[in-house]
Amino acid sequence: MAPEESADAAGLLQSFERRFLAARALRSFPWQSLEEKLRDSSDSQLLLDVLQKTVKHPLCVKHPPSAKFMRCFLSELIKKPSGEAVTLSESTALVSHGTTGLVTWDAALYLTEWAVENPATFTDRTVLELGSGAGLTGLAICKLCRPKAYVFSDCHSQVLEQLQGNVLLNGLSVEPGVTPPRQHPGCDTPDSEKPTVTVAQLDWDLVTAPQLSAFQPDIVIAADVLYCPETILSLVAVLQTLSACRKDRSALDAYIAFTIRNLETCQLFTAELGRAGIRWEAVPRHDQKLFPYEVLSEMGMLKLTL
Repeated sequence: MAPEESADAAGLLQSFERRFLAARALRSFPWQSLEEKLRDSSDSQLLLDVLQKTVKHPLCVKHPPSAKFMRCFLSELIKKPSGEAVTLSESTALVSHGTTGLVTWDAALYLTEWAVENPATFTDRTVLELGSGAGLTGLAICKLCRPKAYVFSDCHSQVLEQLQGNVLLNGLSVEPGVTPPRQHPGCDTPDSEKPTVTVAQLDWDLVTAPQLSAFQPDIVIAADVLYCPETILSLVAVLQTLSACRKDRSALDAYIAFTIRNLETCQLFTAELGRAGIRWEAVPRHDQKLFPYEVLSEMGMLKLTL
C-alpha cells in the first residue's frame, strides 16, 4: 500500500474508532469513504481492521455498548462489501412445527464470526453446510468470503421453505429451477460474482454415498448439531460417508461448531469420531465476540479431516 493510501486508511480507522467509542449516531460514520476504499480493493483486511477498532476494541470488550447499537452497526458494516445486509426470516418460537431449525442458535453466530475472520478458508471453494437452519452462517459466507458454490442443506420441510426464502431475500438465486428474485435497492453485486447456491433436502439417516458425492464439496461446515446422541451418530455416519467418497482425492476439512450444553454429549461426539477413524483437533477460541449472543454460552469448534 502506498504511503498516502496507508495514511488515508489510518485516518478512516481512527474516525470509526472515535465515533464508535463515543456511541455516535450511525449516520455520522464515514460510510461513503469506507465503501469507496472497499470498492477499489478486494482485500478484506480493511473490514477486519474496522472491526478491531470498533466492536473488538479492548474498551468495548470490557465495557460493551448496547446490544442494539452493536447490531445496528454490524448490520450497516456488512452492507459495504456486499451491497446489502444479511436479512433473515425466523420463527419467534425456539421450537416450532416440530423442529428447532427455524431460529438462529448461538453456535451459528460463533461459526459466522470465525468465517468472517478467516475468509480465505472459503474463497473459490464449494461449501457444504449440514443442518443450515435459518441460513445465517451460509449467507454471511456467500456475501463476505466469495465461495465458488454453496450448498445449504437441512431435513425438515418447514426449515427448507424458510431457508430458501432467506436465500432469495438476500439477492441470491437458488439452482436449479428457482426464478431469481428482483434485486433489492442498493444490491449492486454482479451475478458473475455471486456463488452458485443450492438448497438441498438431506436426511442424514437416508442419504446415500452417491448423493453426497454429487455435491463435490471442498469444505464441510455445521453449527449446533450436537444436541442428542441419536443426532451425533447420524452426523458421524454422514461424515464417514463423505470421507469414503474422497478415496482418490485430497482430504476434506470439516468445521463443526457447537454450544457446550453438557460435557457428555461432546465426549460422545469425539469418541464416535475416533471409532470412525476421523481425525480431529480443537479450533482456538475467538478472543472477542462480534455478536451479542448469550453471555453464559460456552462455545467450541472442531476441525475434522475426512
